[in-house]
Amino acid sequence: MSKKQIDEAEIDVEFVERMRHTLSHVMAAAIREMYPDAKFGIGPAIDDGFYYDIDFGDTKISETDLPRIEKKMRGLIQRHLPMTRREVSREEAMNWAVAEKQDLKKELIEELPADTTISFYDLGDVFSDLCKGPHVENTDECGPFKLVRVAGAYWRGDEKRQMLTRIYGVAFETEGELEAYLKRQEEAKARDHRKLGRELDLFTFSDLVGAGLPLFTPRGTVLRDLLADYSLSLRKRAGFGRVWTPHITKVDLYKTSGHYAKFGDELFMVHSQVNGEEFAMKPMNCPHHTQIFASKPRTYKEMPVRYMEPTTDYRDEKTGELGGLSRVRSLTQDDSHVFCRSTQIKEEIHNLVSIVKEFYGSMGMKLRARLSYRNDEDKYLGDAKLWEMAQGQIREAAEENGLDYFEMEGEAAFYGPKIDFMAEDAIGREHQVATIQLDFVQPERFGLEFVNEKGEKERPVMIHHATLGSIERFMSVFIEHTAGWFPFWSAPEQVRILTVNDQVADYVGEIRAVLEGVILEKPLAHNELRFTIDDSSESLGKKIRRATEMKIPCVLIVGPKDAEAKEVSVRLRDKEEKVKLSELAEYLKEL
Repeated sequence: MSKKQIDEAEIDVEFVERMRHTLSHVMAAAIREMYPDAKFGIGPAIDDGFYYDIDFGDTKISETDLPRIEKKMRGLIQRHLPMTRREVSREEAMNWAVAEKQDLKKELIEELPADTTISFYDLGDVFSDLCKGPHVENTDECGPFKLVRVAGAYWRGDEKRQMLTRIYGVAFETEGELEAYLKRQEEAKARDHRKLGRELDLFTFSDLVGAGLPLFTPRGTVLRDLLADYSLSLRKRAGFGRVWTPHITKVDLYKTSGHYAKFGDELFMVHSQVNGEEFAMKPMNCPHHTQIFASKPRTYKEMPVRYMEPTTDYRDEKTGELGGLSRVRSLTQDDSHVFCRSTQIKEEIHNLVSIVKEFYGSMGMKLRARLSYRNDEDKYLGDAKLWEMAQGQIREAAEENGLDYFEMEGEAAFYGPKIDFMAEDAIGREHQVATIQLDFVQPERFGLEFVNEKGEKERPVMIHHATLGSIERFMSVFIEHTAGWFPFWSAPEQVRILTVNDQVADYVGEIRAVLEGVILEKPLAHNELRFTIDDSSESLGKKIRRATEMKIPCVLIVGPKDAEAKEVSVRLRDKEEKVKLSELAEYLKEL
């Protein structure tokens, strides 16, 4: 892309953002006319559109109200209203907020210094709003839009403050872009993992158990275990040893690691009834793994030391931020930690990148990698030269592994640079999934060391890695990526036998004997085939519909003619064919 093209692309992005921001004001103006007592919070442009947080008092707003608001907005746009910027003193702004009874705006103004000049934007003579901008010059420039959703949002993101109504809209430069977006959203609704989780009997939630604490059914547990086992098998092949750590720990562990100071409000606390000792439910596993490393003297000959542990952690997430499996309070991480020498960083990253590529390649998901480095801010801990060397090794590993990557300065964790992987799903959405993070801080905090070739004590580097991240969150991505049509190897129920009538009972026994002997080898070794038999008295049509609704990848239909010919009618998602019973085992191994 030429510099001219880049500049034009940047201008387009800036224009779309200004247009979306203007539409948030147009929406607020429409709402002010329809609901004169409404009080306004903030209304920014966001990816794909805009929103506004509004206090409607006792009036309840739902998505059935959106078409009326949208119609009012279109009426305002057709009036060709200009967007005009003006600046006022803090005192003038405060007088405006009081006169307009805009308590939320008043709170924002009160936090500004007395000598601040405050900018307003006037939408013709219809609506004025405290705003930094920028905006388009006239409503004529507003592109196609649609109001799409109503949600709740705490004022200032504080759950102790009042709940506001957040109205979301989407907006684009062309009707084609808007139509494409809405089509993607309809597809996303059909793929929603919460909907499919119920329909496919994978997981559930209970008010008695608590929000954000999923319960997995037998079918969901099969899927969950298969994904975890696959990740474990790849890491075992790369030299990781499996460890186990308890679910509670003394708070001192997290005070030493620094997690208590940074994440203390996310901890579930547990108090001993025996002696009052304070414990915490573990929110992460890395401090525990440092203690396994520190449990005995180490030498350079042992390095690197690699641990892996699929274990459930607990975080006291805000109720309003929970959502299906995407954000939970009990999350199972397929966690890994490497303790290595600084000269071994690149090789270890190679190992971890190859694991990630193989795993997501088998999922049919395209990957991008974000390489996050430090900048000149004071928040980063550890030796700057070690950072520089590690960042160079990360970049070299990304290039040598052929990763599609981009670099971000100032986005590293405070304890070290990292690689975050974004996977693209079947409908083009990106999800952050696997991660590789270097850590120069915890080895220092816990005094970890090994003896080098010279007999001197040396500090190891710690590398955090998760292939799936949270298994629950990855399941939400995987369910939506596949729309519930899981690859054959991972389907909770891989094969269902449907009988045409009772005359084939003996032949079904022969088929069952074949299926019980099938052992799948890809991608997991020694994976026994999972199958059921539907020999109910219902019609074959109903049986087929039921199997399709449950998204069974392989259906075997058995009738008298099949029994006579010693074959089965195989129904896959995309084709139907006849297979000889003698060839069925090998046929299934290739699915």
